[in-house]
Amino acid sequence: MTTTDPAGQALPPTANPGSPTGCPVHAGTSSRSESSTIPRPPDRAGRPMSRATDSGATPFPPAPPTAAAPAHAPTPLYSQRFAADPATVYRELRDQGPTALVELSPGVPATLVTGYEAALAVLRDPESFPRDPRRWQQTVPSDCPVLPMLMYRHSAVFNDGAEHERLRATITDGLSRIEPTTLREYVERSADTLLDDIAERGEADLLAEYARLLPILVFNQLLNCPPQLSGQLVRSLASMFEGGPDAAQANNELGHCTLELIALRKENPGSDLLSWLIAHPAQLTTEELAHQIPLLLAAGIEPVQNLIANVLRLLLSDDRFAGDLSNGSLPVEDALVEILWTDPPMANYAASHPTRDVELPDGTVIPAGRPVLISFAAANTDPTTSIEHGVGNRAHLAWSAGPHACPGQSPARIIASLAIEKVLDRLPDLELVVPAEDLTWRPGPFHRALTALPVRFPPVVEQPEAPDAGRGDGSPWRRTSVPTPAGPGMAPAGTREPWLSDSNAPRWLNSLRRWWRGQ
Repeated sequence: MTTTDPAGQALPPTANPGSPTGCPVHAGTSSRSESSTIPRPPDRAGRPMSRATDSGATPFPPAPPTAAAPAHAPTPLYSQRFAADPATVYRELRDQGPTALVELSPGVPATLVTGYEAALAVLRDPESFPRDPRRWQQTVPSDCPVLPMLMYRHSAVFNDGAEHERLRATITDGLSRIEPTTLREYVERSADTLLDDIAERGEADLLAEYARLLPILVFNQLLNCPPQLSGQLVRSLASMFEGGPDAAQANNELGHCTLELIALRKENPGSDLLSWLIAHPAQLTTEELAHQIPLLLAAGIEPVQNLIANVLRLLLSDDRFAGDLSNGSLPVEDALVEILWTDPPMANYAASHPTRDVELPDGTVIPAGRPVLISFAAANTDPTTSIEHGVGNRAHLAWSAGPHACPGQSPARIIASLAIEKVLDRLPDLELVVPAEDLTWRPGPFHRALTALPVRFPPVVEQPEAPDAGRGDGSPWRRTSVPTPAGPGMAPAGTREPWLSDSNAPRWLNSLRRWWRGQ
């Protein structure tokens, strides 16, 4: 449900039906070799699918010849330099024109579109810039670190034409059935659960303990994931988000959990997003459903996490918003739109794979033989355009454009804006622990993501009162600020509650456990 719809959902030729390897939630997981002999599920007509044909498609042709030798050395997008200061790198790339040669990982070149008009031309021309990456996949090793984000899946993201429309309709129709009031209730419940753990301490990492968790909790409710599967889902997602040696196994466990949830919903359908996908007239196969859920989780979690954290960073560090944080939602809307223009949470994506050299209307030639990615961040800040970045202008490309534009823009905005407003309401006098320029960013070619967002505030004790004696906003709670402990830096963390089973677990994981145990 997020900004650029950054993943797909059907089993690629390299994946096990029981464990969708290369789930976009875990972009660093290496995928299996295409020579794997793991059996595959039948297609929609009940026929077994061969490795050369996905869902009855004809065998894809040999890989195209490698693009001609470039005039510029490729700029790495996986470096710490790019993560720390992408604006400077984009300015340098613009010296090559509206497109530039970059490297997504060592030895994996790509064309990055940095011009606004050029980006629109590519996004609106799926015939010249098809999304199917299977020919390109033959040119990269199976352990390529960016392959999980770019490899073929039988989803709307990696298909065009009638098949794209069929698969996309299941997402758009499902999301359209989510009532905004219900979604707001999910967000508020999840936000209050997380903030209850934070408010009395006077300090927190709002990324690890809030922004990272809230979208997970919301999606658990949207999917109506039962308690016996919730714990496994939490553990799998936690391991993938943390990274490390257990991440690949966690990705497989997520696949098994997804298949179990699909089987449960087929047997006991309800009023939830997965049940609606199963009942859709498009009649998705189990294979397609098995990747629909990781798609929704990846697209609806990582970018929304980054959007929440990036907007909070702007609100807490920019003097233009000083003094306005407690005066309603207008500053939040201002900051949200500004981030979508200048620091979209998915900075570079929407990969396409032209099979021939393509000349854009401005005369720029984009070569075949390597992926073409859109830099939403660079295109939005293209100095050759005269677009005003005001609140009323939503011509930014943070949600992409053309037939592959993100179908979950409205839910994503609701989740992000309400999550931010709840923080500002519950934690008064919020401030960053370190200067904004000292915050660090996660390296990677696709996202714009902080590593942490440490804050402090006067600790708040929530005490129940009579319903008519609350804060004046209908809430039956009274705020009581307690003195902040003296001394520099962050206040010491409070004592953990006795229900925590692992004293060494990160606090954000404990918050997830607490929420699920309260199911």
